[in-house]
Formats: sequence, structure tokens, C-alpha cells
Amino acid sequence: MATTDRQFEAYQAFLLDTKRDWTTRVYPALTERYRRRAAAAARDGAERPRTADEVAALMEGDTLYRWFAWLERHLQRFKYSGRWGLIPAHEGRRAELEALLARDPGDRLRLDPDLELPRYYTSVDIHQHPGGVWSDSLAGFVYERGARSTTPLMNRDADLHYRFTDVVMAEGGGARLVDLGCGFGKSTRPFYTENREMAVTGVDLSAPCLTLAAVTAAEDQAANVRYVQADAQATGLEAEAFDTVTSTMLLHEMPPPALERLVAESHRLLAPGGVAVHLDFLPGDDPWNKFIHYGHGRRNNEPFMRPLDEMDIAAAHRAAGFREVEVRPFEEMPGALDPSNEAWRFPWTVIVARK
Repeated sequence: MATTDRQFEAYQAFLLDTKRDWTTRVYPALTERYRRRAAAAARDGAERPRTADEVAALMEGDTLYRWFAWLERHLQRFKYSGRWGLIPAHEGRRAELEALLARDPGDRLRLDPDLELPRYYTSVDIHQHPGGVWSDSLAGFVYERGARSTTPLMNRDADLHYRFTDVVMAEGGGARLVDLGCGFGKSTRPFYTENREMAVTGVDLSAPCLTLAAVTAAEDQAANVRYVQADAQATGLEAEAFDTVTSTMLLHEMPPPALERLVAESHRLLAPGGVAVHLDFLPGDDPWNKFIHYGHGRRNNEPFMRPLDEMDIAAAHRAAGFREVEVRPFEEMPGALDPSNEAWRFPWTVIVARK
């Protein structure tokens, strides 16, 4: 068994190192390739691309882009599948892991076995996670391990979840916070561990993820957190019962009509003067950034990334009744927003809306 564990860790480390090469070498080379092509087209009298679709037409057939796209799609697929992928590795430990999930989390968990999961949520294997994060009791463990290649475990000052927690607390924080789309609790944990006097509620659709989150909170001996299985569009939680509503990487997982309902629900949940702070991805106005971001959505089975970018998220908040809305870049790690940083990165963005 120890040999298998070493092989699994070596395989996953190889994939992560290859992904780092993809972000730090392949992507900058591809960006330079695009710049040269756009400049050459301009010299020939053509206009520089103004939209993602015009960039796509310019880069059609480019071999380096095909290699970039192939790596992005298949490194993610390899992470889950194959002999040492996440799915078989966790399946081999099913009895052990299910025993961990069977531990009593006390009053930290409320599941709803009758909850009807939205079709948009169940019809696509988001992130290429086979079966999604909801259909297997071990899905929370698989998601947690897989997330380490997206948001790696770092020291407190470099960890994006703690950095986001700092942003939220700077906006007011308050005594009562609800974290929508909390998953296995990675986004929720900094709130309840850093602010022991804050009452924290995590909401998600996935029973397997929530169960893992609650067991983790019990291990942390946290008395100030509870996890509730509910739809973020209509949580069933008490109106005006929270000072802060947050989400992390949730907005781009929802089609626009559902997202509009989430924004309205956020407003309903907030007490007067409360604040909603969402962390997500918006690539800005640059057509190259949009092209890369939209391609990522297709390759990673995240079909609502482009619709989120194409809707006016600030206007959606104002329509729901929020009186102040700010959309600004988020630096997920020190130096990420430095102009000299040419590596691929998600276009992290914070949306702050006050009731």
C-alpha cells in the first residue's frame, strides 16, 4: 500500500509540475505568438482583434495554441483518471474514508435528502470531475485533493482563501456570515477559525462535500460554524439574518437566470447595511484575456464562465436592490497583479455590494 501511495503522489506531483510549465512557459510563449500575429495583421491593414471571437479567428490552426489547449484539457483529465488518478486512488480507500465521514459532527450539519438538485448542476461534470461533486460519498475528498492544484496549500499570507477573508473583514465582516457554495469548506474555514466570535453558515448543494466540511469543523473543535444543504438561489434561511454574504468561485458555475436569483437571495439574507462579497473570475476588456478565459471554460467543463463575463454583474446587483457595487481585481498571491507577471492565472475579481 505504501508503494501505491508513493506512486500516486509522484503521479500527481508530475501533473502539477507539468501544469506549472504550462502556466510559466507555454502560456507566455503563446501570448507572444498572438502579439506578433496581431501586429503582423495590423501591418497588412487589418484591425487588431477587438473580441474573443476575432482572436479565435486569428489563432485558428496555430500549433502552439493547440498544444496549450491540449495540455489544459488533458492534464485535468489525467488528474482524475488513469491508474493513479484521484478517482481510483480514493476508491481504494473507500472503507477508511467513509468511516471518517461517519463521525458525528454534532449540530454542525443539516442535510436535506429531499433537495432537488438543479439540472445545470447535475448535467455537467464540472472541472471534469467524473460524476460531479455530488453523486458519490467520496466526492468531497476527491474535490479537496483535486483543488490543491488550483488553489495550493500555502502559508497564511499567500493563501488566496485567507487573503479573501481579509478582504471580507475589511469590508465589515460583522457577527453573522453565510458562505454560499462553500463546497468542502475550504472557503469557509478561514472565517470560522480566524473569527471565533463570528457565527458562520456554509451553504452548498453537495451532501458529500458538506459532510466532509462538517467533520473537518468538528476536528477543529469549532463551535461557531454550521453547514446547511440548500440551493443558493433559495436557501430557506431567515431573511435579514446575516451581516455578510460571501461566495468563492460560485458565480461562474451558474447560468445567468440562476445567478440573478442568487443575487436577489443574497440581498434578502442581508440585514440593512450588510455586504455581499463574491470572489470569482472576470477577464476584463482585453480580447486576448477573454479568448483564453472562454477557452478554459470549454476545456474544463465550466460552461457558464463566458455567460458570467457577458452579463453586467454590477447591474444585476443594483437591480436586486444593492445600493453600492464595486468590481475590482483580486491579488490571489503576492505579486500576481504585477505587470511583469506573464504566467497564466485566473482573472480573479472581487464583487462588493452593499445593501
